[in-house]
Amino acid sequence: MTTIILAIVIGGAFGVVLDRIGATNPKYALKMLALTNLHLMKTILLAIGVASVAMFAGQMAGLVDVAHMSVKTAYLGVFIGGLLLGTGWAVTGYCPGTGLSAAATGRKDALFFIAGGLLGAAAYMASYSWIKSTGILDNMFGGKATVAAVPGTDYPSLFEGLPGDIVGIVLGLGFIVIAFALPSKFVGSGDVHGTTIPAE
Repeated sequence: MTTIILAIVIGGAFGVVLDRIGATNPKYALKMLALTNLHLMKTILLAIGVASVAMFAGQMAGLVDVAHMSVKTAYLGVFIGGLLLGTGWAVTGYCPGTGLSAAATGRKDALFFIAGGLLGAAAYMASYSWIKSTGILDNMFGGKATVAAVPGTDYPSLFEGLPGDIVGIVLGLGFIVIAFALPSKFVGSGDVHGTTIPAE
């Protein structure tokens, strides 16, 4: 029961943050993908960078139990799914997390997005046997593999000689630097960082 309550509290807090940074307004995502307003991109990169540095530095300091780290299995279907997700995000301005959060704020278009997602999930379940028979769900790169070796885990890595914790911290710092170095926009005219894009 405690786990469920904690999940609801953390999920609710995450939804509030998504709304505060504008991620529940599809205009932000669409302007980001059009490179006319990079506010959301900068926020995402900063969040990933800080989380990466905190997690891997915490592991090195013994504050984060490496056993809690879960590595997803690599297979061709993951890459195909990523392309489908990216296409859906570009078309609708929503990803699963922002879509649910947007629905919680009362956006009706997000309800259609959620309905479409549920329909897609149902179609995947119904066709799972056929999809599995195509081989796109077969393991790649050893299945659950990491880029560099993470101490305290049994996961195979693509580059055994690289310390995973250090690589994670370096990559995180790189994301943070990019987040601050990115301009407000690359092309065209659009709302820049610090302005408000009104909800529809």
